[in-house]
Amino acid sequence: TCGAEAAGAMGGAGSVLGREALREYQELTFLSKQEILLAYKRFSELLPKEDRDNVCSARVPKSRILTLPELRANPFQHRICHVFSTSDDGDDSMSFEDFLHMLSVFSDSATSDIKSHYAFRIFDFDDDGTLDRKDLEKLVNCLTGQGEESRLSTAEMDQLIQNILEESDIDRDGTINLSEFQHVVSRSPDFVRYRVLQ
Repeated sequence: TCGAEAAGAMGGAGSVLGREALREYQELTFLSKQEILLAYKRFSELLPKEDRDNVCSARVPKSRILTLPELRANPFQHRICHVFSTSDDGDDSMSFEDFLHMLSVFSDSATSDIKSHYAFRIFDFDDDGTLDRKDLEKLVNCLTGQGEESRLSTAEMDQLIQNILEESDIDRDGTINLSEFQHVVSRSPDFVRYRVLQ
C-alpha cells in the first residue's frame, strides 16, 4: 500500500503519505489520520537521511526502534519488536506498516481483545502458542526486574507460578492458552494496558 500510493506524494524530507494510502491505513488501524501522519514522520526520522525518500520500502533496525520513548523503559521491548516485525531475516527490524501496526495495537482505541491477543504473543517467549512455566518465569522476571535485590527466590517463583496457573489454567493442562489468558485479562484489563501496551 505505502509504496505505490505514496510515490506520487514523495519528493523530499517533507513528503507525506498519499490520500489513498492514508485512507486505507485509517480503515486498517485504530489510528486517526493525524496519528498516521505523525507515525509516518516519526518512522522517517528513525531512518538515515538517505533513506527518507523511500520510507515505504525501508526497514528500521531494531536498535533504532528501541530508542523510542514508549519502548525505552518497557521490560518487554525486545519481545514487542519481535512480535510486530515481519522481517524475513529474524533481525526484528520494522517496515512502516509493522510500525503502524504496533502503534495501532498500543493506541487507546484498540479493543481489549486485540490488546490481550498481542500481550499473549509478547509473553509467549518461545512462540509455541501457550504460556508454560518457562514463559511465566520470564514474564515475572521482566515485571520484577533482573537485579539481585528484586529477583524472587526459587520457592517464591514456584509459588507465584503455581498461583498464576491455579487462577488461569482452566483446563488444568499446566499451561495457559490464549482463551484462558483472555478470560483472566477480561477480569483485570488494566494488567495488559499498564504493563505491556503503554
